[in-house]
Amino acid sequence: MSTIWQNYNLWSFLPAFIAGLLICFGLTILARKLAYRLKILDYPILSRKIQKKAIPLLGGVAIFLAFSLITLYYLFFTDALATGTIKFKNIIGILIGGLLLIIGGVLDDKYNLKPWQQFVWPLLATIVVVVSGVGIKYTTNPFGGLIYFDKLKFEVLWFRGIPYYFTVFADLFALFWILGITYTTKYLDGLDGLVPGITVIGGIVLFFLSLTRAVHQPETALLSIIVAGVFGGFLILNFHPAKIFLGEAGSTFSGFMLATIAILAGGKIATTLLIMGIPILDALWVIARRIFVERRSPFRGDKKHLHFRLLSIGFSHRQAVLFLYFLSLAFGATAIFMQSREKLLALIIMTIIMITLALTLVLRFKRTVKQP
Repeated sequence: MSTIWQNYNLWSFLPAFIAGLLICFGLTILARKLAYRLKILDYPILSRKIQKKAIPLLGGVAIFLAFSLITLYYLFFTDALATGTIKFKNIIGILIGGLLLIIGGVLDDKYNLKPWQQFVWPLLATIVVVVSGVGIKYTTNPFGGLIYFDKLKFEVLWFRGIPYYFTVFADLFALFWILGITYTTKYLDGLDGLVPGITVIGGIVLFFLSLTRAVHQPETALLSIIVAGVFGGFLILNFHPAKIFLGEAGSTFSGFMLATIAILAGGKIATTLLIMGIPILDALWVIARRIFVERRSPFRGDKKHLHFRLLSIGFSHRQAVLFLYFLSLAFGATAIFMQSREKLLALIIMTIIMITLALTLVLRFKRTVKQP
C-alpha cells in the first residue's frame, strides 16, 4: 500500500461500497418494474435515440434512494460522517437538493418538460446546497499559494445562535460550478453505461484523493465511495445493452454529487476537471456550435456529441464507452499524484487532445459520408 494512505485502513470503507452496490442493484430492479407500470419509458422516436425499443427510466430514483439510505445510516448510527470537515447541515442540504433533482427528473421523464422547466430543478437543488454551507472558500493557485473566495460576505440571518452569510464569490462560484457539472453529465448521457461508469471512476478518484496526506478528509472519502458504490450497482443493469436508463434525475444527480464532493474536498476543482474534462469540453463544443454555427437552441439534442461521433466512425457501443472510461480514468488517476501546476499542465494537454480528437472525428465522419 502506498505510504500516502498509510494512516488509513482502506478496507474499513469497503462495507459502504458493497452496500451501495447491493442496495442500488436491488432498488434498480424495483425501479425498472415501477417504470414499466407507470409507463415512464424512453421511446426510440427521436433520430438521436439509438436503442431499438422502449427502455424504462427511473434509474435515478434507485440511485438516490440507495445513496440516501446509506448516507443516513452513517449520519445517525455512526460517527464516521458529519463530525468534522463535513457538517450535518451540508448532508441535509445534499439530500434535499438530490430530492429536488429526482422530483424534477421524474416529471421530465414522464411529461417531457420544456427546457426552462427542466432548469428550475437543478437551480433549486444547487441553491439549497449552497445555502447549506457548501461553498468554494479557496482553491489552490497553480503558481503558488491559495486563491480565496470568502473575503466578501454579508450576514443574512441568525438561526439557533448560528450566523448565516452570503459569501459573494464563494457562493456564486459554487453555484455556477455545480450547475455546470450537473449539466455536463446531463449532456453526456447518450450511451449505455457512460455516465454511471464515469461517475464510478470520479467517485473512486475523489475517494483516494480525500485520503492523501495533503487533503486528509476521511468523511469526504466515505461520501465519495458511497457515490461510487451506488452508481456501480446501477451500472450492472445499465451497461450495454441497457435494461434501464438513468433518466433526467440520474444524469443530473451524477454531476451534482461529483461537483459537490469536489467542493467538500477543499476545492478540488482541477481534479474534477481532469475527471470530467473530456465531457466538459465536448459539452462546450456542442453548445457553441449550436448557438454560433447552427443558430439554434443549445437545449435541442442531436447526435454530434463526441460519443455519437465515435459510433459514426465505426466504434462499437461498448468500445466507445470503454474508450471514454479510459480517458477519464487516465487523467483522473494521475491527478491524485499531481501538484497544482502539474494539474494545470495536464488540463492543457487534455484540451489539446480533445481538440485533436474532435477534429479527427469530424474529418473521418465527413469522409465516411462522402463515400458511395
